[in-house]
Amino acid sequence: MKVSANIIDILNSIIYPGIIDIQNGRIAAIARNNESYDTFVLPGFVDAHVHIESSMLTPSEFARLAVMHGTVATVSDPHEIANVLGMNGVKFMIENGKSVPFKFHFGASPCVPATAFETAGASLGQSEIETLLQNNEIKYLSEMMNFPGVIGGDPDVMAKIEIAKKYGKPIDGHAPGLRGEALKRYISAGISTDHETFQYDEGEEKLSLGMKLLLREGSAAKNFDTLNHLIAKYPEQCMLCSDDKHPDDLVAGHINDLVKRSVIMGIDRMIILKCACVNPVLHYGLNVGLLRVGDDADFIEVDNLSSFNVLKTYIKGRIVAENGKALLPRVAANHINNFKTEIQAAGEFAIKARGNKIRIIEAINHQVITGSVEAILKQKNGYVAPDIERDILKITVVNRYENLPPAIGLVKNFGLKTGAIASSVSHDSHNIVAVGVTDEDICNAINLVIEHKGGLAVSYDNIREVLPLPIAGLMSDEDGFTVARQYSRIDRIAKQLGSHLDAPFMTLSFMALLVIPKLKLSDRGLFDGERFEFVDVFEG
Repeated sequence: MKVSANIIDILNSIIYPGIIDIQNGRIAAIARNNESYDTFVLPGFVDAHVHIESSMLTPSEFARLAVMHGTVATVSDPHEIANVLGMNGVKFMIENGKSVPFKFHFGASPCVPATAFETAGASLGQSEIETLLQNNEIKYLSEMMNFPGVIGGDPDVMAKIEIAKKYGKPIDGHAPGLRGEALKRYISAGISTDHETFQYDEGEEKLSLGMKLLLREGSAAKNFDTLNHLIAKYPEQCMLCSDDKHPDDLVAGHINDLVKRSVIMGIDRMIILKCACVNPVLHYGLNVGLLRVGDDADFIEVDNLSSFNVLKTYIKGRIVAENGKALLPRVAANHINNFKTEIQAAGEFAIKARGNKIRIIEAINHQVITGSVEAILKQKNGYVAPDIERDILKITVVNRYENLPPAIGLVKNFGLKTGAIASSVSHDSHNIVAVGVTDEDICNAINLVIEHKGGLAVSYDNIREVLPLPIAGLMSDEDGFTVARQYSRIDRIAKQLGSHLDAPFMTLSFMALLVIPKLKLSDRGLFDGERFEFVDVFEG
């Protein structure tokens, strides 16, 4: 096979007309010529940090959507399913990913569970981490979320870091807001990247200390506009990632969208393409071609260098997408799961008053971080009542691995005026999380999730709807376009109930993420992410 086009050599920052000769999936030769071509060929895009499970799609189905946008590879942390099913979950992701010609590169997740303050379905200890890192298919130690453990020299945390160093594999970071001496200690332990940066000065400090920054633009957490001006100053140290991408957003676009936006912003094309295509390959040692003789023939063909409309996507010389259509096969997947809790009763979600002033989680649109506020709430018959006028609602986390009483708190900024939403996608332990106006609707939404052994659900006015996620309570077995339509519908309903969040279900999924400040809720209670300890719902 031969492909003729204008060839974008990102490594040398040049563009020239030529012919690529592909033999046995590799580039056998590249011949320059003086012809005039209308199209351009460049290395494929790489998502430098993503949790495939957050798309609610299996790896094979994620690939079918991603290739349409010119993505040929991902750096994928499987810790979502690892928190549910341990090593069996990681193996599922690897094997399903192998069923299609897409280049998934999975990591070994060191924080399973993410903390000792929540209930997960499994754990990955030092022996499991070593088993994974011995495998050449496992390219890195996934995000080290326990940054207090790194800074404090926790023996288990440091042992996992040493295992990664032993096998010469990079270590991903996770350090939202970390600055100063604490940041220096974190980096000196061997942490090489961070994708949780949300402030410009914070990002510049991390880059100046030698860290590599993964600029994130996901469905809920959107940090690209804040951080993009760092790209021109640190072109060798920046990469692009989505982290968590819902299916409707993945249908619309992927890393290609960030490249387009960057060009509009005036960022040099070669620099942004280096971040999108080259830097992840070099940092993680990925098996992805960069348009060199001898490389795998992994590249994309686009119509121009402004909008970068993808005409064809090639992986190992095979055309896997053409003119907006994926050419990868649908692959059946086993319904592996871990779901043991029983149907709940509405009375379980009452909060008996033990004071007047209450700590409240403050959800923030487009952010994984939360605020912490205090308020005096109404009481009814000795129980705390939500305050719709002030947008303060009940939030609960139900343990899905054991039949135990739920944890209950209050949350601000979800905007619901009626009804409730619930989800078994609840980072990182993936218990059931729900927000709602009445105990009855909260209970109904949660029971929908339990009945389907996982899913996203809404309950309102005696109406119940659910998007089933039968694979680990995280992923659907449907095709990507169907899941995107199902998700768009349930997302729309949540907004019709009053939510003003751009991605209410994605934001909901982060309300139990204890490793991100400030205030969160685990299945064991309200948690202060700055002090790293439980706190009472009632202040004083």
